[in-house]
Amino acid sequence: MSLIVTGTIGIDTIHAPTGQAESVLGGSCTYFAAAASFFTPVRLVAVVGDDFPDTYRSVLTAFKGIDLAGLETRQGSKTFRWGGKYLANMNSRETLFTELGVLAEAPPKVPAAFADSKYVFLANMHPGNQAGILEQLPKRTLSVADTMDLWINIANDDLRKLMTKIDGLVLNYDEAELFTGKANSVTAGREILKMGPRFVVVKKGEHGALLVHKDGIAAFPAYPTENVIDPTGAGDTFAGGMMGSIASTGASGSDPGSFDSIRRSMAHATVTASFTIEEFSLGRLQKLSRAQIDERYNEYAAMTRLT
Repeated sequence: MSLIVTGTIGIDTIHAPTGQAESVLGGSCTYFAAAASFFTPVRLVAVVGDDFPDTYRSVLTAFKGIDLAGLETRQGSKTFRWGGKYLANMNSRETLFTELGVLAEAPPKVPAAFADSKYVFLANMHPGNQAGILEQLPKRTLSVADTMDLWINIANDDLRKLMTKIDGLVLNYDEAELFTGKANSVTAGREILKMGPRFVVVKKGEHGALLVHKDGIAAFPAYPTENVIDPTGAGDTFAGGMMGSIASTGASGSDPGSFDSIRRSMAHATVTASFTIEEFSLGRLQKLSRAQIDERYNEYAAMTRLT
């Protein structure tokens, strides 16, 4: 079934205790689309500048199932760039620089051929722009958004309006507390449900993820990855695995936003994200196969089974 993602494609510089990566491919759309492509075809809508390397475009096209018809290249503009440094425990990081480039300009438009998309993921961007994207996708059956502390602080009203238009929200536990004023993630999730979404996924990094749904609650431990090199993009990969898994079963006729559907998809999301952190940028995903995902999924299922 048709899955579409819109967000950022960027060039990252990463400093970590495990090494450094200069000017590597990054961005929310990048990680999401790569992860989702292991489960279903994905349509990508984003914008880059004319400085975006052809080699990075080739990286994206190498993932079977990513449709780049919605990737706009703006002449005279610069691609979004971000630099970050991870602290010793790899759980915290500081931003070294942010160069918005094309992100300070008008958002990309959804191609007419993508307007029939059923599954929509609005990766991190201004909530007003996210709402504008939704208006271009009238046939959507499931829409999910990501957000961050910046928009919670400077565009809170727009974000709350967006809550009335989407089915699900993905954010980390710090952002959930900031958005709701509730330190407990379950309580925070329930507060967000009152704003409109059917479900909230609260990401907790190495401690896994929590699903707060109108029909129940589920908790998922992280897969115990030993070789942690670069956590960048893990959350976006998680979202890609989740939405890709949901879209891949869409033809069954079941409710894609149901508690059981989201819960099953989060297990795939957890496993897919566990690969991303094993190398810088998309290095590990470029060498990954669906068979390897399925093998680790079976291991994860066995680890979390109580009987």
